[in-house]
Amino acid sequence: MRSRREFIQLASVSAILLAAKSWSSVAAKQKLSIEDLLDFDTKGQVTLLHLTDLHGQLKPIYFRPPSENFGVGKYEGIPPHLVGEAFLKHFNISPGTPLAYAHTMVDYIPLAIEYGKLGGLDHTATLINKIRSDRGEDKVLLLDGGDTWQGSYTSLKTQGEDMVELMKAIGTEAMVGHWEFTLGQARVNELIKKMGYPFLGGNVFDTEWDEPVFESTAFFEKGGVNVAVIGQHFPYTPIANPSYFVKGWSFGIRPEIIQKNVNKAKKKGAEIVVLLSHNGFDVDQKLATIVNGIDVILTGHTHDAIPKAIRINETLLLSSGSHGKYLGRIDLKVNNGKVVETSSNLIPIFSDVIQPDKEISNLINKVRFPFEKECNRVIGETETLLYRRGNFNGSWDDVICDTIIQERDTEISLSPGFRWGTSILPGQKITIDDIYSQTAMNYPEVYRTEMTGQMIKEILEDVCDNIFNPDPFFQQGGDMVRVGGLTYTCSPKNEIGKRISNLRMVSSDKPLEASKKYTVGGWGSINPNVDGPPIYRLLENYISNKKILTKNNLNAVKIKGM
Repeated sequence: MRSRREFIQLASVSAILLAAKSWSSVAAKQKLSIEDLLDFDTKGQVTLLHLTDLHGQLKPIYFRPPSENFGVGKYEGIPPHLVGEAFLKHFNISPGTPLAYAHTMVDYIPLAIEYGKLGGLDHTATLINKIRSDRGEDKVLLLDGGDTWQGSYTSLKTQGEDMVELMKAIGTEAMVGHWEFTLGQARVNELIKKMGYPFLGGNVFDTEWDEPVFESTAFFEKGGVNVAVIGQHFPYTPIANPSYFVKGWSFGIRPEIIQKNVNKAKKKGAEIVVLLSHNGFDVDQKLATIVNGIDVILTGHTHDAIPKAIRINETLLLSSGSHGKYLGRIDLKVNNGKVVETSSNLIPIFSDVIQPDKEISNLINKVRFPFEKECNRVIGETETLLYRRGNFNGSWDDVICDTIIQERDTEISLSPGFRWGTSILPGQKITIDDIYSQTAMNYPEVYRTEMTGQMIKEILEDVCDNIFNPDPFFQQGGDMVRVGGLTYTCSPKNEIGKRISNLRMVSSDKPLEASKKYTVGGWGSINPNVDGPPIYRLLENYISNKKILTKNNLNAVKIKGM
């Protein structure tokens, strides 16, 4: 019988060869080497490497891909809105392979046990360094797509400094932001000075003088080619997150500004124009159809992962997942100032296969050392898979909603549809590190209030339109608000105001009454001066008292018409 490591190595060969050789089914009986991982159809003079949405995760993690990722309108049924078997079929990926495990929730638990965790910045650094060595460092450009400084115990305690130190150490050359802004303007500016590389964002303006807050563009010479990188911060930051963190700054998609910056870059001699974006996949799909002259969009925010870049008109679009699971790569060949050949791949970071870079490992241990004992403190155990990612409630969300109802004595609970948060396999211990990976943020207070049934329905309708508006320029980030104590039916294809129906109380199995007031608890409010204990403290209390978490069989949301 093969050992777990041998099985990982054998199966991982198939995954990488699938990525490199048009996703054909491979059953190579050999052990994986770093050369197999880096097997790539090398092109031209320039290699772009892309990390995005790390959310403070420095170590290898489990992260279950979503079981729902619905697209609407012209984006229905196309990448990235494919999950499970549909994803495997579309990309011709064989079930049971590491690539199937990395990209889908199909047979997730047994495959996770076999293939192990993904990510870990020291493991990623090994691949980055090898690519730089193979290609020549002067040909490689490493870019960070944002949502990097938030999402873990250590990033919260250091207010992002741990991530800045590590990203600088691996040789990052430019970045954009979103959750970074929830550290507040003063802290953002302080960390930018420590980075040593550009924090780009041409779509943010000062509201008093209508002047750009950040540099829009950085120029690099790679492989003798002039590369312009234009940055795009998350356009709806003051709506999706508290506006008081960015007071006096105006955000937005601003396609006309992007076009102007592209034109300026071309006039300054740019042969390759890259949009380093935190817009989200569908927003950037639309942008690629209305902004001319962008060769590559490296997109983030929606945590989508596709095996290869897709082409929209003359633009390549690649999304490199989240939580450090992948390293995105695009090679470009330029002749006479024009991109003539390309090659792309999304490399899964199988941490049991890739040896960690010693220098980065030591630095990770250094920045985590003051917190390691607390991070590893066990508070409980789970009998069920705990995960978050998906358009609707995940099992971690159910635990958080149950926590709010019990710890704040409410009838209904609401939890934000955050996409960040790692997974835990059945039988694993739950640590402080784990609960902060679901809750680490600067506005964690759990409120308790009264809402009418009508108000609750309107909240759900408003958030639902944010997710399922057929025009991606009106999609403002996140997944559906999670609910506890309540069930409902969602029809994503319906018009606004008609997507949410059949709301019922779990406790009584009676319909939610429009005029009746209900006690509601929630967290992550964008309003100022919210009063309440932090969610991570309540979650620790709840899990510590439960000791063992069991499966919640409640189906809170029924989907109709998809």
